[in-house]
Amino acid sequence: MRLYKLNSGTLLESENGIFLGPELDWDQLLGREHLPKLLKSEATHWEKISFEKSAELKDEGLLAPMGNQEVWAAGVTYYRSRTARMEESQDAGGADFYDKVYAADRPELFFKATASRVSNPGETVNIRKDSTWDVPEPELTLLISPSGKVQGFTVGNDMSSRSIEGENPLYLPQAKVYQGCAAIGPCILIQEEMLPDSTKINLEIHRNGKVEASGETDLAQMKRKPQELADWLFRSNSFPLGCLMMTGTGIVPDNFTLHAGDVVKITIEGIGTLENKVGKIG
Repeated sequence: MRLYKLNSGTLLESENGIFLGPELDWDQLLGREHLPKLLKSEATHWEKISFEKSAELKDEGLLAPMGNQEVWAAGVTYYRSRTARMEESQDAGGADFYDKVYAADRPELFFKATASRVSNPGETVNIRKDSTWDVPEPELTLLISPSGKVQGFTVGNDMSSRSIEGENPLYLPQAKVYQGCAAIGPCILIQEEMLPDSTKINLEIHRNGKVEASGETDLAQMKRKPQELADWLFRSNSFPLGCLMMTGTGIVPDNFTLHAGDVVKITIEGIGTLENKVGKIG
């Protein structure tokens, strides 16, 4: 099932059809356990609509499929990310940190964004004016219930100021957390079963109507599994509303930095495409 948050309502695509429901309290919704079962029951009371009507509603605009959930992230979960981080922090003497965390039992987890810092699908994500090297990080993003169980998946864009992080690893919060530092959408794939390792993640960055950079990876390249990351996050921590968690990137464009006006498209098989334009803030 794919769940979309509309400007005025909720859209559910399931094997039984497409259903249009009312505006929901997404804090309450995502704070529930057994969400797949709950939505199947709720949708029986919603209006069944056509594919054409569904496409029309999506074209009118989508919101990030969340309420006030915190967004967290995991780093260095792909080998490609490990090598890129080591390269960017070489001059600062921090390269060994990334090598060690890749091999360690404990993953790197960090706070990414509050809901107010997350951009909707189609809206603008930002790069910082005080950064000289900026990239989008396409990431499978988990929906985690208050008990710590993964019960959904979406597409996440973890905007990252690599020049700031590379200057000193202790600058990570400034490289990662600022207004428009993330985007999530276009929907949540609601299911408790893990996605297959063959699931592909694709990135395209368009500049002046042409593809300026691109890349592809798959979930088989992840060193750590989604539920493992969720289990670590919930150690000595609680999330009454549930939370969202980006799981790291395996796509790092070489010799590339974002410009204001670029368009970032991230596609994950089975979920959809998240598209955002790039702006500059600071």
